Amino acid sequence: MIYFKFPFDEQLYSTDHNQNINSVNFYSFDKLKQVSFEGRITSAEEQYIPTGLISSPLLQDQTHFEEETKEEYMHSLQKVIGVIKDNQLPKLVYSRRKIFRSFDEIDLKESFKNLCISYPNAFRYLFNDGDNVWMGAFSEVLGKFNKETHEFETMALAGTLPVSEEWSEKEIEEQKPVTNYIQDILTNYSSHVQQSETYDHISGNIKHLRTDFRTHIKPDDLDALIQDLHPTPAVCGIPKDFCIENIQKYEKFPREFYAGYIKIETEESIQFFVNLRCARLYQDSVHVFVGGGITAQSNPEKEWVETEMKSEAILKNLVTSYKA
Repeated sequence: MIYFKFPFDEQLYSTDHNQNINSVNFYSFDKLKQVSFEGRITSAEEQYIPTGLISSPLLQDQTHFEEETKEEYMHSLQKVIGVIKDNQLPKLVYSRRKIFRSFDEIDLKESFKNLCISYPNAFRYLFNDGDNVWMGAFSEVLGKFNKETHEFETMALAGTLPVSEEWSEKEIEEQKPVTNYIQDILTNYSSHVQQSETYDHISGNIKHLRTDFRTHIKPDDLDALIQDLHPTPAVCGIPKDFCIENIQKYEKFPREFYAGYIKIETEESIQFFVNLRCARLYQDSVHVFVGGGITAQSNPEKEWVETEMKSEAILKNLVTSYKA
C-alpha cells in the first residue's frame, strides 16, 4: 500500500489495485531494484491510512548495520576530497546512513502526518509492500511530462545551507555543473530549452540553489531522457560513471531507494521525483539516508553538520508509541 501527496497539494492519494495499470514505481539508485504499485491513482482519506499498512507489519531490522561515527565519516570524506582533487572533479556526492534505534513502535500515520505538515512544497510518501517500508519528503523534480502538450520540465537543485546563512563560493560552484549538465542533456532532445535564473529553494530548515528548465520533447524520447538525467549530479557527481564507481568504493552502505527516483503516471502527465530526504523503517529502527555534494573546497566538519541537519527532515517528524 502507498499513500502520497504532490507538492503544494494537501489531497492524499493512493492506488485502487487495478492489476491492468501500473501507475507508481520506485527505482533504486542503481536501477537494479523496483517496487511497483498497481492501480489507478485515487484520492484517499487520511483516517484510513493505517488499514493497508498494519496488515503488513514492519519487519525486524536484520541488516546488522552500524552507522558511521563522525570520525569514520570524516576520514572517508578526506579520501573522497583527495579523489576529487586528483581527478579535478567538479563534485562527487557522498552519503551515509543515520540509524535511529527505538524500543517503541513508530506511529506511521502520525509520523507521515507530521512530515506532510513540515514540507508542503515537497512530494511526500509512505509505502509498505510487505518487504519494504519507506517514508520521504523531497522537492527535487527529475522530470514532468505533459502528455497533451509534450512539454517537459526539470530542475537543477544543489548547494545546501541553513535558511539564515548566505551562499558562499563553495555552494555556488557546486550548483553550476549541475545546471550545465542538465542543459547539455536537454539540448540533445530539443533545439529550444528555456532556463530560469538561479534562485533560493526553501525546504524546511534548509535552502538550496535552484534553476528551472522547460522544453518540448517527443513522447518516444521520454524514457531515454530520464535515463540520461539519472543519476543527476545533485545525487551522484560529474562525470557520472566515474563518480558512481567511487560512490560504490567509499560509501559504507548501499543506497537502496535513496537517490533513486519515483515515477507517477496519471492520465494527464508523467512525473519523476528524486527520492531524497527519505528513510527505511523497521520495527526496532529507522535508517535515514543523507548525503552532500563534495567539492575540492569542502570542509569535512561542515559536511558532517549538513548531513546531521538533513537527517532532521525525517527524525524530527517521527512519532513513537509505547510498545507493551
